[in-house]
Amino acid sequence: MLQKNSLLLLFLFLFSFSAKSSDKVDSGDGEFKPSELIIHHVLDDHIWHFFDGHYGTLYLPVIVYSGEKGLDVFSSSNFYDEDHKVVDYDGYRLVHGHISIIGSDSHVLDVSITKNVFFLILTATLLMVSLIGVAKSYKKNPTSAPSGFQNFLELLIVYLRDEVIKPNIGEGKYQKFMPYLLTLFFFILFGNILGLLPGAANLTGNIAVTLVLALFTFLYTNLNGKSTYWKHIFLPPVPKWLYVVIVPIEILGIFTKPISLLVRLFVAITAGHIVILSLISLVFIFGSAYVGIGSTIIVLFINIIEILVAFIQAYVFTMFSSLYIGMAVEENH
Repeated sequence: MLQKNSLLLLFLFLFSFSAKSSDKVDSGDGEFKPSELIIHHVLDDHIWHFFDGHYGTLYLPVIVYSGEKGLDVFSSSNFYDEDHKVVDYDGYRLVHGHISIIGSDSHVLDVSITKNVFFLILTATLLMVSLIGVAKSYKKNPTSAPSGFQNFLELLIVYLRDEVIKPNIGEGKYQKFMPYLLTLFFFILFGNILGLLPGAANLTGNIAVTLVLALFTFLYTNLNGKSTYWKHIFLPPVPKWLYVVIVPIEILGIFTKPISLLVRLFVAITAGHIVILSLISLVFIFGSAYVGIGSTIIVLFINIIEILVAFIQAYVFTMFSSLYIGMAVEENH
């Protein structure tokens, strides 16, 4: 128990230190600004801060294209001087994470490897290494009982198959969608948990990421929709004089379902990060040991809840995705 508590305290210390050392925490006049700290963590950026100054910053590659200057690739370190202040570089200007051409209205297409993109690649790599490693161990020893991480993954996979995917999609049809739904669950789960680490990016709290995940579910649902699914939308089982009301609602429902998925995940993860950072900020605002102790206890408790939320949000996204797909592939009774 003492060892676990020590690890939790170390986690909070590192998270707090990472928050305090960010260049956006201090406005330059010594005043601590929690709103800037929170926004800096929640939003995407072209650099990744770990400690104060150049040596504690990972400068990510900038990849931009414009009709005026063509394709340019350079390090984001060029936007910062020796005092780590933002400066212009080669006709480009960086303002609040957005790159523009100085004195020009030309649109700049920014496809840089930002903090969230880097974290997306990292999460996907860890996901593939973990799952492929478990799959290989099964092939080598198909009859041996699983243990450790392999046993944990099997527990989740069997539960999702028997309690979520199969009941919602139906016997004989669920196998087709198992790879997508399991990938969806573990990607969100890995992203949620890794996002709780000190200095991590807010990947699953980025609305662009949740939008893409919801878009995949939207495509899987409607591209696999049976004739009965579309008939229920355009020829619902109601009196025909109600079609003028029901049909537009049914069509609107096609789009509101994925929207609810992307908003739910985005809000739940982002809200958790904001609450934790707000409580940590209280320590620096009041500069009191008593406030620090109180915030530490609360933050440790909320971090435990956030681990639970990481599983719940992955489960909810997968459950509703399987439900929507099941409604689309359901046969006519």
